Amino acid sequence: MAHDKTPGSPSGNPSGNPSGGPAGRPTRRPKQRARGGPRRTGDRPAGRSEARTALRREVVSTVGVLADATDFAAMRRYRTFAFHNHRVYLREVEELLKSLTTDRLHTTVALFDPQDFAAYCETHDLDPDTALSRSKYTAGIAERGSTLPYGGEPLDRLLPRLVDTAVRRATWEYATALLADIGECADCGQDIGRAALNRASHLLSRLLTAAGPGRHHVVCSVRAPDEHLLAVLHITDTDTDRDTDTDRDAAEDGEGDDPPATARFDAAESAEFVTVLATAIALENPGGVVLRTSAPDSPDRLHGWRLHQSDLVPLTEAEVFSAYCTDATTGEPISPEPNVEYLAGFDLGTDAPDSHH
Repeated sequence: MAHDKTPGSPSGNPSGNPSGGPAGRPTRRPKQRARGGPRRTGDRPAGRSEARTALRREVVSTVGVLADATDFAAMRRYRTFAFHNHRVYLREVEELLKSLTTDRLHTTVALFDPQDFAAYCETHDLDPDTALSRSKYTAGIAERGSTLPYGGEPLDRLLPRLVDTAVRRATWEYATALLADIGECADCGQDIGRAALNRASHLLSRLLTAAGPGRHHVVCSVRAPDEHLLAVLHITDTDTDRDTDTDRDAAEDGEGDDPPATARFDAAESAEFVTVLATAIALENPGGVVLRTSAPDSPDRLHGWRLHQSDLVPLTEAEVFSAYCTDATTGEPISPEPNVEYLAGFDLGTDAPDSHH
């Protein structure tokens, strides 16, 4: 530790003046500190940079990504969009995401849609050729919930999941809009869309009750006026003590309006599935449901139903096999999957549907 030699030390005051100045001339006394003693540096508030860093950790970041080359090319018409190569752009996006994660910021990723962005700017009277407009659009995607959290994984693994999330969200929004526009029944005055949602929920509950334990993959496919809608629901039922035959008997007897307590599934997936199924019910359009069940030490089991007059009618074993083993485009046969059993659908014991017009 270094010590400064002060004028008041014996060797530094040859005049003998206690004040330390030349003989006969008083010197100023050092200023006294305010009461309370010397300031403790540990009590000093954080500097501006430290405070700003602390606040930055409270910020939620959402990054909009142009997932494919076509969307990227559409954005290149804007002068303020600085990138010219899609591969380089994706690499820079990934580096940005990693840096945000390194800073311990909660970061989500959204799919940036150039056509939707242009419509958004027109609706809100924004100049699309600005970074501010792009950031506002991205914030709007986050508000709708069409984002995924970024956890440090490679971008090429995240993008397929992100596209799937965006497609599912768009499907749900389209189906919801269809149901909202149908209106009331001409006979009874009931809201047809709401009645269809209730019916679809009833059908799904019966299906989950009758499916029994195991890992289930349920697909609903329906025709809509402008689109072919698809919804997927993943369920895990871990109650191996339950008997599948007993569950199906209960379903046929009219029991099981609520899914089994041991059934685990994503609530958003369930809502999307019910909404898509309800669209076919409300519009009286063709549709079908397929259930694939996986269990340890046994082949996968496939069952199928077709939607007819607001009910799920079991397909025969031959119909299930044909649906899976025929190319939908060419009509040519496809080899069956190994270790898979193609089985008839089973009776769900659903209530008689109401008729609305």
